[in-house]
Amino acid sequence: MEWRNHTSLIEFILLGLSSQPKTQIFLFVVFLIIYMITLAGNILIIMVIKTNHNLHTPMYFFLSNLSFVDICYTSTIVPRMLRDFLSKKKVISYHECAAQMYISLSLGETECALLAVMAYDRYVAICNPLNYTVIMNNSTCITIAVVTWISGFLLSVVHVAFTLQLPFCGHNQIDHFLCEVPAMLRLACTDTHVNEIVIFAVDVIILMIPVSLISVSYVYIILTILKIKSADGRLKAFSTCASHVTAVILFYGSAIVMYMRPRSSSSPEQDKITSVFYTVITPMLNPLIYTLRNKDVKGAVKQSIRKNLCSKA
Repeated sequence: MEWRNHTSLIEFILLGLSSQPKTQIFLFVVFLIIYMITLAGNILIIMVIKTNHNLHTPMYFFLSNLSFVDICYTSTIVPRMLRDFLSKKKVISYHECAAQMYISLSLGETECALLAVMAYDRYVAICNPLNYTVIMNNSTCITIAVVTWISGFLLSVVHVAFTLQLPFCGHNQIDHFLCEVPAMLRLACTDTHVNEIVIFAVDVIILMIPVSLISVSYVYIILTILKIKSADGRLKAFSTCASHVTAVILFYGSAIVMYMRPRSSSSPEQDKITSVFYTVITPMLNPLIYTLRNKDVKGAVKQSIRKNLCSKA
């Protein structure tokens, strides 16, 4: 009964990134622009890949999945942020907080898996090119994509379950702009040591195992590329991987800093800055990274723009 009293009447207040009205208006404009760029960039990537038959390959199939994840991921967080920037009372209900935590974690974990899958795709394409179409056939790609989505939504259950089972008491102010596990653990009025151990173990599976697989894949990729005698061939092989490596560093780097470091070495302000990076900035940068560093995508984008201009003319 005591636990129920701790949790059943809770509504949370998101303190957000700033309490200064002028700063909040400025942040509203900045994050609105970022959100619009994110939506436009990722939708463009999906449309270009769908309409250009030259891009109907496993690599771009997974890239379109990544863009869709980024659209959903940032849409789970940013619209709420924008509303809170203009609101005096930043109240979020217990159930809305739980839903936001589960959906954002699920999409983030799906992105982790997709980035690992994309590294494996590059490994097969460069290290085993003769069997690439056999190994990465349509059926296999669809199956892998489905598994990554399902695994993301299943693994996040552990995070949410071990966080929301805690009794919350005292103040109900979340020093964050979203309901995220580290911020929620700070509100618990009981020892969270066991919860942190379990969540850390899941984080190792979600973050470190894919990072290890990506690292091993790129070790083999680099060794294979170095064996290519043609300088142009080596440059082309490196360029196909550069975009993915950049995306991996941006996303995994900030996520590992957030979830793998001890709570004692973190602060709410550091957590908020880190979270902004992988929940808001990275989804915006991914389309730019893959467009600017990928000749095929750049060519397809230019071709699509020319077709649209010609049709309007």
